[in-house]
Amino acid sequence: MSDTFDLDHFVGAQAGSYDTALSEIRRGAKRSHWMWFVFPQFAGLGRSEMAQRFAIRSLEEAHAYLDHPVLGARLRECVAALQDHAGGNALSVFGEIDAMKLRSSLTLFDAAGGGPLFRAALDRWFKGPDQATLHMLKRG
Repeated sequence: MSDTFDLDHFVGAQAGSYDTALSEIRRGAKRSHWMWFVFPQFAGLGRSEMAQRFAIRSLEEAHAYLDHPVLGARLRECVAALQDHAGGNALSVFGEIDAMKLRSSLTLFDAAGGGPLFRAALDRWFKGPDQATLHMLKRG
């Protein structure tokens, strides 16, 4: 399935930054630039070149991302690390723009059947899903 959706470009992008991303999440302080390819959003929500390059274009692609042996495991590891974080809020950990991206990404993967981890993170950090993402998903 990774060939169908060219998910290898996510793996390549994460190659030099995944350990840093996970470390920053665990410390509760995102400082570097990895949000687009660690917590991707649904297509049409981000306008930057990076957001468009790493946009997930369908629920089927989101399923494939979750099922990918590297990407799915890493995404779940990052969400679990976020859930293990003792304090703060999404704004203090990610900043305003990346907190919005996080909520959008969690909403996408929750809708794609990612399991209770994603819903729990949405409820804890945001008190529910991102309505703009849900609207885009309904539009297809």
